[in-house]
Amino acid sequence: MARARRKSTKTKTPLHWSFWLGVSFFVLVIIGVLFASYSITEKMVEEESMPVSIVKVSGEMPYTIKADIDGAIAQVNLGNFFQVDVDEIQRQVMNLPWVYSVSVRKQWPNQVNIYVVDQTPVARWNGDFFLNAKGHVFQASADRVAHFLPSFYGPEGSELDSLARFQDFNRLLDYRNLAIEELVLSERYSWQITLDDGVRLNLGREEGIERIQRFMDVYQQLKVNAAEGKQIDYVDLRYDTGVAVGWKEQEKQERV
Repeated sequence: MARARRKSTKTKTPLHWSFWLGVSFFVLVIIGVLFASYSITEKMVEEESMPVSIVKVSGEMPYTIKADIDGAIAQVNLGNFFQVDVDEIQRQVMNLPWVYSVSVRKQWPNQVNIYVVDQTPVARWNGDFFLNAKGHVFQASADRVAHFLPSFYGPEGSELDSLARFQDFNRLLDYRNLAIEELVLSERYSWQITLDDGVRLNLGREEGIERIQRFMDVYQQLKVNAAEGKQIDYVDLRYDTGVAVGWKEQEKQERV
């Protein structure tokens, strides 16, 4: 029995060291996991507090420039990527006079993307404003417009009607290679247009399409029969039949 006890004692010793070796390994693993978790957490906290350092502007902007957008969002806090208010950026950019629509999104880890679509002016409205393709009036700097735009004049609330009449009249006039330079709707809702060749048409209140067609029927004859040294000033179409024509002296051209 003594031999059996000694043998039993010898077999317990290696089990004792292997146990502590396993415990030590386990502790090291736990420490490693905790350290990795701490490092990842620290990195995430650091990245969350990173400021926006890139503002990318793109879109359809023939009139708005990037400097306008930079100025508009100058007061927006970009110091923390996660706390940047994209709605506030959108509101500030939408306040720019030439902007029609804006979309804003954040891109990890430090970028904000702004997509801008400008207004599309189709005419000048009452001298100080513009009219877009939807018939909406807006005010913006005329210095940004380098191409020709027709001029519309009319009472408040007549914007859509003016745009529709302009489009209808222009489609007919195009057959004679003519276009509208100015369209006027008086307070009494009488239409008057000036063509790109300087001829003024008085259309009255009704039957505008029919009167444009009547003008086109006699236009070539009027040009051919123009009195020598004179040119057409206006054509009054406010009659059931026929037209009245006004003439003006042609401006003398100076020789260079």
